[in-house]
Amino acid sequence: MEIQFFSDPQNQPRSREDVRIKQIGLFVHEEGIRRVTFGLELTPFLERPCVDVEISNAEGKPAGSLSVIETVTPNFSLVLHLRDERDADPYQLRAVVYYRTPETDRLDVDSQVVTFSTAVPGENLFEFDPHS
Repeated sequence: MEIQFFSDPQNQPRSREDVRIKQIGLFVHEEGIRRVTFGLELTPFLERPCVDVEISNAEGKPAGSLSVIETVTPNFSLVLHLRDERDADPYQLRAVVYYRTPETDRLDVDSQVVTFSTAVPGENLFEFDPHS
Protein backbone atom coordinates (compact mmCIF):
# COMPACT_ATOMS: atom_id res chain seq x y z
CA MET A 1 0.00 0.00 0.00
CA GLU A 2 1.28 3.46 -0.93
CA ILE A 3 0.23 6.44 1.16
CA GLN A 4 0.23 9.77 -0.69
CA PHE A 5 0.39 12.74 1.70
CA PHE A 6 0.76 15.41 -1.00
CA SER A 7 -1.69 15.15 -3.90
CA ASP A 8 -0.25 18.15 -5.77
CA PRO A 9 3.35 17.51 -6.89
CA GLN A 10 4.02 21.26 -6.74
CA ASN A 11 3.40 21.21 -2.98
CA GLN A 12 5.72 18.33 -2.13
CA PRO A 13 8.55 19.30 0.21
CA ARG A 14 11.77 20.02 -1.67
CA SER A 15 15.41 19.36 -0.97
CA ARG A 16 17.51 22.33 0.10
CA GLU A 17 18.83 23.06 -3.43
CA ASP A 18 15.27 23.34 -4.77
CA VAL A 19 13.73 25.66 -2.16
CA ARG A 20 12.56 28.92 -3.78
CA ILE A 21 10.86 32.18 -2.86
CA LYS A 22 7.29 32.12 -4.20
CA GLN A 23 6.13 35.51 -2.97
CA ILE A 24 7.24 38.57 -1.03
CA GLY A 25 4.59 40.75 0.54
CA LEU A 26 5.20 44.20 1.98
CA PHE A 27 2.74 46.24 3.95
CA VAL A 28 3.86 49.86 4.25
CA HIS A 29 2.41 51.32 7.45
CA GLU A 30 0.98 54.82 7.60
CA GLU A 31 3.22 57.79 6.98
CA GLY A 32 5.44 58.74 9.88
CA ILE A 33 5.40 55.30 11.52
CA ARG A 34 8.62 54.17 9.73
CA ARG A 35 7.91 50.48 9.57
CA VAL A 36 7.15 47.82 6.99
CA THR A 37 5.62 44.40 7.55
CA PHE A 38 7.56 41.86 5.49
CA GLY A 39 5.88 38.59 4.49
CA LEU A 40 7.50 35.65 2.74
CA GLU A 41 6.15 32.51 1.10
CA LEU A 42 8.61 29.74 0.31
CA THR A 43 8.13 26.47 -1.50
CA PRO A 44 7.62 23.57 0.92
CA PHE A 45 10.93 22.23 2.27
CA LEU A 46 12.40 19.11 3.84
CA GLU A 47 15.10 20.93 5.84
CA ARG A 48 14.47 24.24 7.59
CA PRO A 49 16.05 27.15 5.68
CA CYS A 50 17.41 30.46 6.94
CA VAL A 51 16.48 33.83 5.43
CA ASP A 52 18.37 37.14 5.42
CA VAL A 53 16.54 40.35 4.48
CA GLU A 54 18.27 43.68 3.86
CA ILE A 55 16.63 46.97 2.95
CA SER A 56 18.63 49.84 1.48
CA ASN A 57 17.44 53.37 0.73
CA ALA A 58 17.74 55.39 -2.50
CA GLU A 59 21.32 56.31 -1.55
CA GLY A 60 22.24 52.64 -1.14
CA LYS A 61 22.63 52.98 2.63
CA PRO A 62 21.26 50.29 4.98
CA ALA A 63 17.74 51.10 6.19
CA GLY A 64 16.75 47.83 7.88
CA SER A 65 17.55 44.15 8.14
CA LEU A 66 16.42 40.91 9.71
CA SER A 67 17.53 37.29 9.88
CA VAL A 68 15.35 34.23 10.31
CA ILE A 69 17.21 31.15 11.51
CA GLU A 70 15.73 27.82 10.43
CA THR A 71 12.11 28.78 9.87
CA VAL A 72 9.67 25.99 10.66
CA THR A 73 6.98 27.25 8.27
CA PRO A 74 7.12 28.28 4.61
CA ASN A 75 4.90 31.33 5.30
CA PHE A 76 5.66 34.02 7.84
CA SER A 77 5.64 37.78 8.38
CA LEU A 78 7.72 40.11 10.53
CA VAL A 79 7.90 43.86 11.11
CA LEU A 80 10.96 45.85 10.05
CA HIS A 81 11.62 49.32 11.43
CA LEU A 82 13.31 51.63 8.93
CA ARG A 83 16.36 53.43 10.29
CA ASP A 84 16.06 56.54 8.12
CA GLU A 85 14.80 59.65 9.89
CA ARG A 86 12.72 60.52 6.83
CA ASP A 87 11.59 58.70 3.71
CA ALA A 88 14.40 58.00 1.26
CA ASP A 89 12.44 56.41 -1.61
CA PRO A 90 12.73 54.19 -3.44
CA TYR A 91 13.81 51.40 -1.13
CA GLN A 92 15.27 48.11 -2.30
CA LEU A 93 14.70 44.87 -0.40
CA ARG A 94 16.89 41.82 -0.95
CA ALA A 95 15.82 38.45 0.47
CA VAL A 96 18.23 35.49 0.46
CA VAL A 97 17.28 31.91 1.35
CA TYR A 98 20.22 29.84 2.55
CA TYR A 99 21.36 26.83 4.54
CA ARG A 100 24.23 26.64 6.98
CA THR A 101 25.30 24.18 9.61
CA PRO A 102 28.28 24.20 11.95
CA GLU A 103 29.88 21.58 9.70
CA THR A 104 29.21 23.27 6.33
CA ASP A 105 29.72 26.58 4.58
CA ARG A 106 26.75 28.78 3.76
CA LEU A 107 24.78 27.61 0.71
CA ASP A 108 22.60 30.34 -0.88
CA VAL A 109 19.73 28.63 -2.72
CA ASP A 110 17.58 31.58 -3.87
CA SER A 111 17.42 35.36 -3.71
CA GLN A 112 15.03 38.04 -4.90
CA VAL A 113 15.23 41.82 -5.05
CA VAL A 114 12.19 44.11 -5.02
CA THR A 115 11.81 47.88 -5.05
CA PHE A 116 9.11 49.70 -3.11
CA SER A 117 8.09 53.16 -1.95
CA THR A 118 6.96 54.30 1.48
CA ALA A 119 5.05 57.23 -0.06
CA VAL A 120 1.87 55.16 -0.48
CA PRO A 121 0.80 53.11 2.56
CA GLY A 122 -0.68 49.69 1.93
CA GLU A 123 0.11 46.28 0.55
CA ASN A 124 2.58 45.37 -2.19
CA LEU A 125 2.82 41.79 -3.50
CA PHE A 126 5.69 40.45 -5.58
CA GLU A 127 5.28 36.94 -7.04
CA PHE A 128 8.04 34.77 -8.46
CA ASP A 129 8.14 31.58 -10.50
CA PRO A 130 9.28 28.85 -8.08
CA HIS A 131 10.21 26.61 -11.02
CA SER A 132 12.98 28.83 -12.36
